[in-house]
Amino acid sequence: MAMVMALSAENASVRLQAALAIGSDPRPAVLEALVERCAVEPDFFVRDMLSWALTRFAAESTLPLLRRELHSEHPQARSQALHTLSKIGDSSAWDRTAHRLLHDAHDEVARTAWRVAVALVPEDGKEDLADALVTQLGRGDSTVRRSLSRALVGLGDAAGPALRRAAAHSDPEVALHARATAMLRNHPEAGFDAAVEEAKRILALGPEGSAAAATAAAGAARPIGPAEPAGTPGESAPC
Repeated sequence: MAMVMALSAENASVRLQAALAIGSDPRPAVLEALVERCAVEPDFFVRDMLSWALTRFAAESTLPLLRRELHSEHPQARSQALHTLSKIGDSSAWDRTAHRLLHDAHDEVARTAWRVAVALVPEDGKEDLADALVTQLGRGDSTVRRSLSRALVGLGDAAGPALRRAAAHSDPEVALHARATAMLRNHPEAGFDAAVEEAKRILALGPEGSAAAATAAAGAARPIGPAEPAGTPGESAPC
């Protein structure tokens, strides 16, 4: 039908309008095409509209298709399925996220999985999730590490024990990331970059620095410096 064909139009504005039209009048016949388009759509705004459109369909029809996409060989399909599941509020996605996609080899998929898991995990699963997330400390560039820190901070006190253990890790990158995250939990206004610099300073102090880091993880650390500039970009919705 015309709306399905418009989803693959060359012009992004046409694709955006097609997704809006489908979501405004959701019909089962186009659902499969909508899910498939999520895997290949290059435009962020169109992807976000596709996710919105999917939330307009009956969950019992949409969820099986999205869960199938979690096993796709295409990273964008996995990431976008997670993103849409979080918008729907499918708590069963927690199990699928926790056991596999938290460790996905593709950074963008893993970042999405961390965020979605924190949003959907039940209260009694937070410590287990923290234990799983700390296995990813030290991974990737500063953007990836910032995302992981935000996820751990989002778990609140449940992340404390796992971070304290990770702060003593033999890998210096893991230990640094763990200590910076612990500091960020107590002083979120300082920003990730400032927390990393403070963690480096404490590590350079030797044993005294270790004691200070333990105090920080317990919630009594001193302020860690000025906040990042107000214009520092945050995380956008995943792709």
